[in-house]
Amino acid sequence: MIQRQIEEYEVNPYTMFIKPIVYGSKIYSQIIEVEDEYLSPFKPLDIIKKSCDYFGCDYEGRKNGTKQLIGITHKIPIAIDPTNRIFFFPTTSPNRQECIWISHEHIDDYSRVSPQETVILFHNKKSYKFPVSYSAVDNQMLRTSYLVTKLMQRIEHNSRKSIYMTNKSKGLKASEKVYIYGRKFKIKE
Repeated sequence: MIQRQIEEYEVNPYTMFIKPIVYGSKIYSQIIEVEDEYLSPFKPLDIIKKSCDYFGCDYEGRKNGTKQLIGITHKIPIAIDPTNRIFFFPTTSPNRQECIWISHEHIDDYSRVSPQETVILFHNKKSYKFPVSYSAVDNQMLRTSYLVTKLMQRIEHNSRKSIYMTNKSKGLKASEKVYIYGRKFKIKE
């Protein structure tokens, strides 16, 4: 597949992973989507940060939200856009040059190749080898799953609460009967 060089890029539902590559004397990003590959002159963390901004919340806010929600303080998975289930996790500290960001939603399976290599099979049936241990990938998958679950529970709880509050105010008027001085009256809408 031919990589096209792009200047602007936001993570989207088709982004599978973003990995750093040395391009001359700089660190660029190789972006792998379900059916495309791109080369960006920005570092992976810069793309993740810009994508958080694009979806209305800055990277630090997303980090702090994850810390509060699930208590993780390092190698924090990021909810770039929870409404579209765009959750990414880093393979190492995001500040390290070799950090790769992987989409939780696209992973179908993963297996150990060697002590420091893991093959990840994505839903599009393509597999890629990553220079990270199986246990690190497994741990990040579990952390990200926990984040997804907690966020979705809160979103659903608030949605149910909203529906309940809306229906509660409408529902009482429909058939409520009022007794005034021994007479029965039905409230008209």
